[in-house]
Amino acid sequence: MSGSTARLGRIAILWRGDEAARSSATPDTSRFKAVFAALTDVGVDAEPVVYEDEVLEAVRAQLATFDGVLVWVNPIHKGRNRANLDALLRQVAARGVWVSAHPDVILKMGTKEVLHRTRTMSWGSDTALYRTAEAMRVELPARLAAGPRVIKRNRGNGGQGVWKVETLAGPRNRPMVRVLDATKDASEELALEQFLEQCVEYFEDGCVIDQPFQARLSEGVVRCYMAGDRCAGFGHQKVSALVDAPAARAEAGPRLYTFNADPRFQRLRRLMEDEWTPQLASLLGIPCRDLPMIWDADFLLGPPGADGTDSYVLGELNVSSVFPIPDEASAEIARRVADRLRSKL
Repeated sequence: MSGSTARLGRIAILWRGDEAARSSATPDTSRFKAVFAALTDVGVDAEPVVYEDEVLEAVRAQLATFDGVLVWVNPIHKGRNRANLDALLRQVAARGVWVSAHPDVILKMGTKEVLHRTRTMSWGSDTALYRTAEAMRVELPARLAAGPRVIKRNRGNGGQGVWKVETLAGPRNRPMVRVLDATKDASEELALEQFLEQCVEYFEDGCVIDQPFQARLSEGVVRCYMAGDRCAGFGHQKVSALVDAPAARAEAGPRLYTFNADPRFQRLRRLMEDEWTPQLASLLGIPCRDLPMIWDADFLLGPPGADGTDSYVLGELNVSSVFPIPDEASAEIARRVADRLRSKL
């Protein structure tokens, strides 16, 4: 497809935006300018493509002229989902344009169901999956009796549809719970039946996931950024989402990014590169070369081992729109894109 023998190929970088964003998008002014620059450095020509459902056909025509497309679009944004875009990307990929992340890979990796499918891995926990509202109504009370749980809708971002739930003393005929929405600052008390009713709409996404609450959440979340099967950096953040204690919430701050050789996270890096990513790809049936050019795994600290070593519990995989990213991740993305293009030459 590329018209230049001196360059490896042409890549589109696609994100969502309105007509004003579409008409003014340039590599130098976009938030992905470091990725554009890194691609240029390795011999890849990259151009912006700004998507919205209203210009789907125009975007289809644009993408047909590229060798590949890197996609940064959240599953939910201002009331809109990715249904139309994903259908377009499947069609484009079927015609020979390489797409990362491909919508089918996102469905395997980027939904909360992956927490249940990988629960037997050493990053897993006592994770339940409910396919129906009735199953949740029957099974959740017994799990709550053992301690607080975290309920998650299958698809979402920014904490949408994520709740910490714990039982409260109340009449046997009307069990009560305290629930904390991950997007809110304060919890509320309500009847368990009322909470279950609120969750009914989540089953439109196929299922609801239920995990044990991790007591060390207030110590922070470690995000491991991956480019394919290699670590591209880390982020550490003290979070307020699902944290009850005001003092712990007050410590919350921005994510602090660091390079992949940071000594604090080398055990986690080895686990991700040597053990967990190969296991994940095998369990989900994803060829290594089809792993997204950029994705990340959010880890909570689990109970320390007998030797005091921290354990890690997977809280989420992010695939659809991983950004911002550590500084060095752009170069790692570019190297992998170049390798992919070379494999097609």
